[in-house]
Amino acid sequence: MGGPSVFYAGVSLRFREDDFDPDPNIIGDSNSAWPFTYNDLEPYYSHAEQILEVSGSDDGDPTAPWRSAPYPHPPGPLSHTARLIEAAARPLGLRPFRLPLAINYRENNHRRACVACATCDGFACAIRAKNDLAVQVLPELIRRGLLLRPNTVAVRLIHERGVVVGAECQETHTGRAVTYRARRFVLSAGAFASPHLLLASGLQHLNSAGDVVGRYLLRHRNSVVYGWFPRDSNSAQELHNHKQIGIHDYYFGHPTVRSPGGKLGGIQSIAIPPASLGAYLPKRLQPVALPFLRHCTGLLVIAEDQPQYQNRLFLDRATSDRWGRPGLAVEHRFSKRDLAAARVLTGKAAQVLRRAGAVLCFVFPIRTFTHAAGTVRMGLDPRTSPLDPHCRFRGVDNLYVVDGSCLPTSGSVNPSLTIAANALRAANFMVAHTRQAARSSSDAPGLPRVL
Repeated sequence: MGGPSVFYAGVSLRFREDDFDPDPNIIGDSNSAWPFTYNDLEPYYSHAEQILEVSGSDDGDPTAPWRSAPYPHPPGPLSHTARLIEAAARPLGLRPFRLPLAINYRENNHRRACVACATCDGFACAIRAKNDLAVQVLPELIRRGLLLRPNTVAVRLIHERGVVVGAECQETHTGRAVTYRARRFVLSAGAFASPHLLLASGLQHLNSAGDVVGRYLLRHRNSVVYGWFPRDSNSAQELHNHKQIGIHDYYFGHPTVRSPGGKLGGIQSIAIPPASLGAYLPKRLQPVALPFLRHCTGLLVIAEDQPQYQNRLFLDRATSDRWGRPGLAVEHRFSKRDLAAARVLTGKAAQVLRRAGAVLCFVFPIRTFTHAAGTVRMGLDPRTSPLDPHCRFRGVDNLYVVDGSCLPTSGSVNPSLTIAANALRAANFMVAHTRQAARSSSDAPGLPRVL
C-alpha cells in the first residue's frame, strides 16, 4: 500500500558510483558484490526520479555521481534551522549540500504543496504532499488495471518442479483462504517479510545459495546527535521538514581519520517531533522532558555497516502467527568497525551542532531496522547470492525479489531510490524476457503464445 515510503522523509539520494565497487574494509570475507555498475543503473535512477518528481540539486555535493538528466524540480525553500546547520558546517571545512526530496512544493489543481510541517519523517502526509508510492504510483497503476488486495496475507508460495505455481493467502477480515495463480511472481515485502515467506515456503532448498537466504542482514549504524539550543528550535515559526542538508565530506573516509580506514558514511539534518521522541522515555519523565526536547535539533549519522554472515533472520518453529506461519527470529550485532565509523561521524555532527549554538549534545542510537537490506542478496556467484543479477531467485525461474533485501551492500545513504531504480531495472528484464519467450513460443508449432 506504499510500504515504508509512506513514512519516509522523502530523501532520494543515489548510491555513489564507488558504492557499486565496495570498499574491502566494508565487505571483508562476506563475498558481497554488486552484479552491475552505477552506469548500468543510472538510466533507472533518472526514471525513478521522474516518477517520484524529486526536487533537488547536486550543487556542492562532493560525492555526487554523474547523471544523464537533471532533477525534475529545483529544491524547495530552506528552513531557518537548515540554514543554521549549513552556516555552522562551512567554517569547519565541510561542504554541506541540499538533500534531494520526493516532496511536492508546487500548488496545482490536483495536489497541495508542502506546508513545511514537522511531521514528515515517520508519518504519513496528511495533505498528500509527500511523493510516496501510495500517492505517486499506485493510483495510476490501479487506473491501468492493477488489482490491489488489501487485508490479505501471503502465507506460502506453492512450488512444483522448480516453478512457483501459486501464492497461498488468507484474508485477515474474513479468515478465508485464497490462492492466486500466475505465470510470474514478484516478491517485494521488505528485507524481513520477503525472506520470511521464502523460508516458510521451503524455497531455500531449491536455491544454490539457500543457506544464505535470511543472512547478511544490513541496517546501517544510524544514530541521531541532538543539540540543545537556548531558544526553542521547534517553535511555530521553525516547524519544517529539517531533513534538508547533507554532509558527505567523510563519506569515503577522511585524511584526519586513521581508524577505521576506508569508508565512513554521511550526515543529514533531521527533526523528530518532540512528542515522538518523548515516547521512548519513561512515562513519568515525559512531562518534564518534552519542554526540554522542544529546544533540540538533530543530525542523523548514517554509517555503512559490514555484511556479516551471523546477522540473520530465521524461522522460529516453536512459535507461529495466527495465519499458521512459523515465527521469525532476528540475530544482529554491529561489528567493531560499524561502531567505530559511527563514533567518528557522531563526533563531527556534535561539532557542527556546537558551532551552530548548541550548549549540550547527546547521542540517540536508532534501534529500529529502518534501512534493512541484504537478506536475499543478488550477485554473480550462484554459491553466495540467492538472486541472479536480474533479481531472479536462483532455482525458480518465475520468481523475482525486488525490495531492499536484494541489495548486496547498504551504501551510506537512504536506500529507497536505489530500491526503486533496481526494481525498474528488474522489471525491464522481465518484460524483455517475456517478449523473448513469446517470440520463441510463436515460432514453435502447436504451442500457445505467451502474452
